[in-house]
Amino acid sequence: MPREFSRTQRLGAQIARELAELIHKELRDPRLGMVSISRVELSRDLAHAKVHFTVLGGGGPEEAAAILNRAAGYLRHLLGQRIVARVTPELRFLHDTALERGRRVTELLDALAGDRPAGGGGSGPEGASRGLSQGSKEE
Repeated sequence: MPREFSRTQRLGAQIARELAELIHKELRDPRLGMVSISRVELSRDLAHAKVHFTVLGGGGPEEAAAILNRAAGYLRHLLGQRIVARVTPELRFLHDTALERGRRVTELLDALAGDRPAGGGGSGPEGASRGLSQGSKEE
């Protein structure tokens, strides 16, 4: 029976869960705000991990990344006590911009939808069917 997820994906998900809890409970920096771990990318040898995060509140994503990267050694030590792995990966924290990009795309789509006339104009399937129904009334 084939496995659904590779070892790196399973370990990455476990690291994300553990880091989210460790950051919430162990880091007491008021400048940090609320940090959410979105995903963890592990190298093939499991020695390096890119931890993507989003932040709400606090001093912003750049400051949060600096705080988290300064605390990476401490978090790695705590993580090594919680996970069962031959090697505890070195952690590098990166701000995940996917949430902001998604919000921006939604705003652009909403703006495009707002630029169209309410009736939809004469083009497209709606206009064509309206033209036919109106034409049949005239006959």
